[in-house]
Amino acid sequence: MADISVLIGGKAGDGISQAGQVTGSVFSSLGYHVYQYVDYPSLIRGGHNFCIIRAAEFPITAFRSRFDVIIAFDQQTVDLHSDRLSDNGIIIYDSGRVKAEGQGIPLSQIISMHQGLPVMGNTAMISALLRVLGIPWDLAEPVLRRKMPKSTEKNLDIAHAAWNILTPKQDLVVPGGGPRPFLSGNEWIALGLLAGGLDAYIAYPMTPSSGILHFLASVKEETGIQVYHPESEIAVILMALGFSYAGKKAAVGTSGGGFCLMTEGLSLAGQAEIPIVIVVSQRTGPSTGLPTYTAQSDLLFIRHAGQGEFPRWIAAPATPEEAMFLGAEAFRIAWEFQVPAFILTDKTFSEGLFTGSPDLPDPKPYELKAPVFPYSRYMDQPDGISPLLSPPHPGEIIKINSYTHDFEGITSEDPEITTTMAEKRKRKEQALKEQSDRPINVIISGDERSPVCIIAWGSVRGQVSEFAKNHSIRLVSPLILEPFPVNAFKTALDGVTRIIITEESATGQIDKILMEHGIVPDKLILRYDGRPSAIEELEEQVRREL
Repeated sequence: MADISVLIGGKAGDGISQAGQVTGSVFSSLGYHVYQYVDYPSLIRGGHNFCIIRAAEFPITAFRSRFDVIIAFDQQTVDLHSDRLSDNGIIIYDSGRVKAEGQGIPLSQIISMHQGLPVMGNTAMISALLRVLGIPWDLAEPVLRRKMPKSTEKNLDIAHAAWNILTPKQDLVVPGGGPRPFLSGNEWIALGLLAGGLDAYIAYPMTPSSGILHFLASVKEETGIQVYHPESEIAVILMALGFSYAGKKAAVGTSGGGFCLMTEGLSLAGQAEIPIVIVVSQRTGPSTGLPTYTAQSDLLFIRHAGQGEFPRWIAAPATPEEAMFLGAEAFRIAWEFQVPAFILTDKTFSEGLFTGSPDLPDPKPYELKAPVFPYSRYMDQPDGISPLLSPPHPGEIIKINSYTHDFEGITSEDPEITTTMAEKRKRKEQALKEQSDRPINVIISGDERSPVCIIAWGSVRGQVSEFAKNHSIRLVSPLILEPFPVNAFKTALDGVTRIIITEESATGQIDKILMEHGIVPDKLILRYDGRPSAIEELEEQVRREL
């Protein structure tokens, strides 16, 4: 099979996400491209959790609306999802808890027979899935062993017992090409930060960005970075700015609610011209909103956050490779231009799992301007970018200031100095615009000659890209959202007569940025229930507008 979809469902505590990751790891080890979406309420126990694992012989970043296999740990999974089973699909279920048509597994009996723990039931269900798909045990066993570091032999005994109960229904073709790395979007971003020279990562845990903190904390010894979890998001941003002032490349991660608390520190970075990288992973708002669900409704907030006017850079990845590239690129931009650099993502991308390239990007080389002595921290330059020097330096005072200041960093309320420093920031913003307005920062796919164009950004591009390619529609997606690459984007729209925007927001956000530059969409397709669209769902909405 070239394209297979599996849904695994149950209650929180059943190990649904872990079961999905192991299943995805089996597929990726066989050479498949894999994408996994995870859906869960903000509950420790109970509720309905499910994940969708899709494996294909070509790169994928979205899920389909129908499933070839449903693995049901409880009755609710069958009741909610069985109508989306494909014509030749099958339900694998816990026969002690679920009534369904398909192939049942007596989980309690198997676990009791081998004196296992209840959570080991997901090992049995994964094994049953692999058996039904026709994957040989000698291919499945090494992956299961690697993913079960605790009670390995007991887990494998349970897995093999479930394996022997079922009979193959399909014959899964192994595409070959060797195993592929299978990581969350957060982990791909973290790899990019490391490639960009990360020295310190500071964060207060907040879904859906917490995976970056967990991953970097797990590798801090081998990478030599520093990782901190302070008492609040206010402390996070201020500690990171302290690292940057001292010459260390620092990044922070949060979601919309946490970033609200960081905005005063963001303005400090703008006034004091301190480089900082900020990862913001969007979830449904306002306020607490839906803590474990997705949105694209913080774009305008991030674009305008902080009091006063100062330049910033915002980028939004849609693939693992872009996540790594932008993670590294954010440091180059932040330090070369001495501005806040944002990586704007969302729950769908952050907590989704993807196969991707194992090669870390080579960061673009850049050189900071050589300081002139005696040193003035805010020395004026034609492009508004001052030479950057970090303490300590013998005989020099390196002063930064959140107050309006002169070239030496000395506080001033003089109107001429105030105007001069504002114009310095404006020239820096212009230099940043010239850096951003390049064709490489606008992704074009599908039929590049089609007069019908869909505009999408971030994770939504993954939902659009496949059907755009298959139905001769042009897809245009900005990789950089601020400063917006106006000329490159307009060139990408050459010959377009109809523009449709897809976005996960209630009011539309990127269309407001486009209209600032004279680009007026014909139709907005908006989703704002916290859930991403399956490829077919979005395709049907687009068809109605053509």
